[in-house]
Amino acid sequence: MARKQKTELRNPFVYQGYVSPDYFCDRTVETEELISNLQNGRNTVLISPRRIGKTGLIKNTFYQLHRTEKESVCIYIDIMPTKNQHEFVQMLGNAIVQDVLSREQQAMKRLLTFFGSWRPVFSTDPMTGLPTVSVSIEPKQSEMTLKTIFDYLVQSRREVYIAIDEFQQITNYPEAGLEALLRSYIQFAPNVHFVFSGSKRHLMTQIFTSPDRPFYQSTVSMGLSPLYKEVYYDFARRFFEAKKGSLSEDVFYGLYQQLRGVTRSIQLLLNRLYETEKNIVSIQQVNEAVLHIVNSGTMQYEELSSFLTDNQLSLLKAIAKEGCIESPQSNRFITDYNLPSTSSVKTALDVLLDKDLIQRTEKGFTVSDYFFETWLKRLP
Repeated sequence: MARKQKTELRNPFVYQGYVSPDYFCDRTVETEELISNLQNGRNTVLISPRRIGKTGLIKNTFYQLHRTEKESVCIYIDIMPTKNQHEFVQMLGNAIVQDVLSREQQAMKRLLTFFGSWRPVFSTDPMTGLPTVSVSIEPKQSEMTLKTIFDYLVQSRREVYIAIDEFQQITNYPEAGLEALLRSYIQFAPNVHFVFSGSKRHLMTQIFTSPDRPFYQSTVSMGLSPLYKEVYYDFARRFFEAKKGSLSEDVFYGLYQQLRGVTRSIQLLLNRLYETEKNIVSIQQVNEAVLHIVNSGTMQYEELSSFLTDNQLSLLKAIAKEGCIESPQSNRFITDYNLPSTSSVKTALDVLLDKDLIQRTEKGFTVSDYFFETWLKRLP
């Protein structure tokens, strides 16, 4: 961890992954709250829209935990790509194995002895050159393996912190009993503490607040709002001044508003501006950077659009051009954009929400990615 802290980046505006607190903006209160929850045995549900920064918050929390609890185990997995219980268990097992490998070789031997059915596959990461290992788990053994994983973590006698990102994905699994299984194992693992994070509020709420669901009243909740623009400006300004440049407060507040306070989009834009500009003094510089990012993403946007039906793409373009629409099924909106029937709009809306191409906010529905929205506005 000390090596990460000393890392100096050529471009300090990180928009993917996590490096160190030096390149992480604020979230001091949220980090302290999450650490307090975990250290005091309160499993936490963290809900926020995507791209606001919940993954960075989790990684920053784990970074801070490792500084004070050097023997603790911090494991992060994003289960969005998983399709069933077996893939979930496989991902969790691989994360545990990778953590053990990073600490000591002898521990790896003990781990594989403990899990006699695991078939390890050793390889080298082509990017870092570091050794990696994955395990193969038989699908029919996944339920028993999950129990064994918890047995191993309890017997490790370490404090274990596990973050499962996009946890609502388990509602799409064909197996119906994973929630109950996890709940039953968690309650007998006092040294294993969880963060369940998700971006789909309605699904996460159903899992954790419905009286008929296994996780009912078993966690505390946290939300995540956009960073305060004043704090964010101070964070960004320091990096421009460190290279003998400047960042206009008015310009920053303008781009913050333009990008709706979405952390990832702002970081990507600042990353581009930091690369190409020294003194940011006009909104024209911002617009040129936006145009570059949009043009660079054209191939990706075209590919993404090709997987949508005509109705879905028509609705997506309409929402982009509207900016924000409170009632997508209103007669005015359907007429203005020559959309199909109300029922067809409702069907398309549900698909776009499920694909995270649009999001529901307090003011209405918007396209989730500002740069994709800008590209869509240019379409006929």
